Amino acid sequence: MAPAVGRTRRPGHARRWSALLVVVLLVLPLLEIVAIIGVGKVIGGWPTFFLLLAESALGAWLVRREGARTWQALTGALTTGRMPSRQLADAALVLVGGTLLLTPGFLSDVVGFFFILPFTRPLARGVLERVVSRRLLGAIFPGQPDGHGPQGPFGGSPPGRSPGPAPTAPADDVIEGEIL
Repeated sequence: MAPAVGRTRRPGHARRWSALLVVVLLVLPLLEIVAIIGVGKVIGGWPTFFLLLAESALGAWLVRREGARTWQALTGALTTGRMPSRQLADAALVLVGGTLLLTPGFLSDVVGFFFILPFTRPLARGVLERVVSRRLLGAIFPGQPDGHGPQGPFGGSPPGRSPGPAPTAPADDVIEGEIL
């Protein structure tokens, strides 16, 4: 079977994803357990349990409120014909933040509140927009670390090639084809 056209594998790509998976599935839950035990030693077992329940209830209420506000802003942008990029980023942050708030643990709750609260969400949205734009521009201009060509994202010659005439194929290469 022929490889997919335009799809290239980076050498450390699979290793990086494996490391991320180990962190997400093993290290983060261990950190959550350590944090819960630490809080339990300071304030006691039952207060820790009720604090986790209170955080989950507050998170569910906040997700419902902010989710409704985000949905309203998204539909408003769509009905007026504006591009809803900010609203879509907010919706993604509310979704991920709500998932983190409903997961038991103090560390995930801190990150979840950071994603959901209206006064901290713009900071998270800025980080999300930078990551997404870097990934998208990196896919368009793979030779550059920031995804930009020599004169910006849409100016100049393609990355990795100096300005001038396009290189020609050697004369001994045969390209087979069919003329329709």
